[in-house]
Amino acid sequence: MADINLLDTLPQTKRNLAARAEQKTDADREIAKRFDRNFFDGERKHGYGGYRYDGRWLPVARRMVDHYHLPSNARILDVGCAKGFLMSDFKQVLSEATVRGLDVSVYAKENAHDGMGEFIDIGSAENLPYADNSFDLVVSINSIHNLPLEKCKQSLREIERVSRGHAYITVDAWNTEEEHQRLLDWILTAETYMSVSDWHALFAEVGYTGDSGWFMA
Repeated sequence: MADINLLDTLPQTKRNLAARAEQKTDADREIAKRFDRNFFDGERKHGYGGYRYDGRWLPVARRMVDHYHLPSNARILDVGCAKGFLMSDFKQVLSEATVRGLDVSVYAKENAHDGMGEFIDIGSAENLPYADNSFDLVVSINSIHNLPLEKCKQSLREIERVSRGHAYITVDAWNTEEEHQRLLDWILTAETYMSVSDWHALFAEVGYTGDSGWFMA
């Protein structure tokens, strides 16, 4: 298990956290947590404010393929795959790969990119509908922290179970109290978030042996 940032090629944006904190309401959070059109393609206060493919995940896919030395016919699962952008880019890098995605959002599946909806299953990460040791790589980017603690723990066990090689997750975390406060100003849908050291303790508790990266606002 290692801490590694495999997303460092993604564009960095400046966030107005104070404004976001002031604008968020409990009603906004409830709308966002439906993960429907409002979350992906509605107003910015409810989620992405327009979730469109722009190619930014292609360098990430290349980085992961190289880092994990994936074979040309690798089996890859994206847990919390949204509209399948990363899935599609994995196929660009490894045309013979088998990609699969899982997401709670019917809207995301029905509006998936590049025909990926065919390969997206509707479900939640704490109950993955796949056999043991099914995938060479399982990824979950800023997704499982949207589950309450016990379901988040189970999702880590499930990721471990279906992976026969490698796993990589990113979750909301902090190292300092300043980072903690910035995260509290930022989060909209996350239900499980903690310090990096507490995440490591949780990984040990549930037996997660994959790699991890952190989202810090």
